[in-house]
Amino acid sequence: MHCPDCDTRMLAFAVPADLRDYLPGEQPGAAICPRCLQLRPATDPPEAVPDFRQIDDSFPAQSAAAIPMALVVGLLSSLAIHRQEISALLERVEHAGVDPLLVVDRLSVADGVETEIDLEGRRRQLEQLL
Repeated sequence: MHCPDCDTRMLAFAVPADLRDYLPGEQPGAAICPRCLQLRPATDPPEAVPDFRQIDDSFPAQSAAAIPMALVVGLLSSLAIHRQEISALLERVEHAGVDPLLVVDRLSVADGVETEIDLEGRRRQLEQLL
C-alpha cells in the first residue's frame, strides 16, 4: 500500500483488539506513512509487526509502545477531534516505558519525515494532555 498523499510505501500493521476503539473506522489494522505520517485504515494488515524504526530511530521498537505511538502520530492532524483517544494512547506508550513527547520531538527534526503537521506545536499541546 502506498500513501495517497506522497506515494511512499506505508507501514501496515494489525491493531490489537484492545486498541481498535482508538482507530477511526472499523478496520482490523492501519497503515502509517513513514514520510508524511498520514494514518490510513488497512483492511488486510500483515500478522507480523513492522519495524516502526523505518520511520525514525526515535520510534519505539517494541510493539506495546510502537503501535499506540503510531496511532498517536497518525491522529495528530486531528488533535481537537481525537483528543480523548490520543490522551489514552499516550498513557499506553508511557506505561510501555517510552516517553512519547521525546518521540514527537525527534520526529519533528527527523531526516525523511516531511509532514504538514506542526509537530513542535503539537508537542506543546500533547504536554497538556499528560
